[in-house]
Amino acid sequence: MLEENANLGIAFDGDGDRVIMVDEDGNKIDGDQIAYIIAREALRRGELKGGVVGTLMTNMGMEVALKNLGIPFVRAKVGDRYVMEKLLETGWRIGAENSGHVILLDKVTTGDAIVAGLQVMSSVVGTGMSLKELAQGMTLFPQVLVNVRFSGDTDPVTSPAVIAAKEAVEEKLADTGRVLLRKSGTEPLIRVMVEGEDAEKVQAYAEEIADAVRQNC
Repeated sequence: MLEENANLGIAFDGDGDRVIMVDEDGNKIDGDQIAYIIAREALRRGELKGGVVGTLMTNMGMEVALKNLGIPFVRAKVGDRYVMEKLLETGWRIGAENSGHVILLDKVTTGDAIVAGLQVMSSVVGTGMSLKELAQGMTLFPQVLVNVRFSGDTDPVTSPAVIAAKEAVEEKLADTGRVLLRKSGTEPLIRVMVEGEDAEKVQAYAEEIADAVRQNC
């Protein structure tokens, strides 16, 4: 992008169901931001039906930005099939994972990176704004993910000490952040995710919970 002095970049994965974009300054625009841009454009055109489905990993900044626009938002479990299930349940049309899997049920019946990219470019044309300007409507919260390996014979997530550590951090964050503690579905890992407004505190809180997990594996 920077070498070519381009205005907008699009990257697809191998099978074309995930998309990540890059603005004129080389900043990555992820699936959360792409879904936000598409939803805001649908609202501008009077074509938005319902709200947006994200996942447990969707950045809190997206939730806040959509709320400021009066657009409903719900979270599904991680995985595009769970996003699809929630879309069918709500009757909404826009769903996304931050990894770039964007589902637009008014256009296609599954995640389609090309369609998602075209919708963002349509917003660029329709508003006269650059991708960078469109993405600035949403501020990503600092998010830290720490993976803790465990034996697989225990369940640290249910440990009273781990639960206490998680609740202590949630109390400190109040409504300015969130904590997600879950087992990986594919590896013997406990995933500790903390999100909030202050990057240093988020990092410290994540390590605090991760330490509790390590001590109770």
